Amino acid sequence: MKIERKWAMPNKDTFTIKPIKNFIYNSLMENGKINKELFIIDPFAGEWSIAYGFKNKRTNDLNPKVRSGEHKDALNFLESFRSETFNVILFDPPYSPRQIKEQYESVGLNTQNGELTKSTFYSNLKNEIARITVPGGKVFCCGWNSEGIGKSRGFELKEILLVAHGGWHNDTIVTYEKKAEKEAKKNE
Repeated sequence: MKIERKWAMPNKDTFTIKPIKNFIYNSLMENGKINKELFIIDPFAGEWSIAYGFKNKRTNDLNPKVRSGEHKDALNFLESFRSETFNVILFDPPYSPRQIKEQYESVGLNTQNGELTKSTFYSNLKNEIARITVPGGKVFCCGWNSEGIGKSRGFELKEILLVAHGGWHNDTIVTYEKKAEKEAKKNE
């Protein structure tokens, strides 16, 4: 596993941070180019998702003023897809319970009496991401930890990017994981 550390100014639009954008694009390169035909999904797209540059994309954001394709709760959005549908998942949720609360309240929603600020918020999302990722698919998780989707859900951690922002800012941590390929059936 490779771990790399870069420095960049912080930005609420994670995918506009140059080292993060480059990390994802480089991880998607095959034979010197990115296949823009991949099925890609971003349940927290915001205004600047990398997914917007792909032909086969599904994007979501709670904020109805953002250009994403849908404006649902992220869990409901992910649950609406068949299993093993997407080659690439971008997972850049709010990083803390405070950010979750701010995101929901900014569009006039509540956090369902605190249910969305519990750790199950992230676990439920990760379970759905594991379900909808094709074997061999790639998941990029952004946050303040390197947990990613996880080995227990069938993912192998390939690379970690730490982006230091200086001063008292938390680093942004980006993990790149790959879902295990299905084992070939015996006696074939």
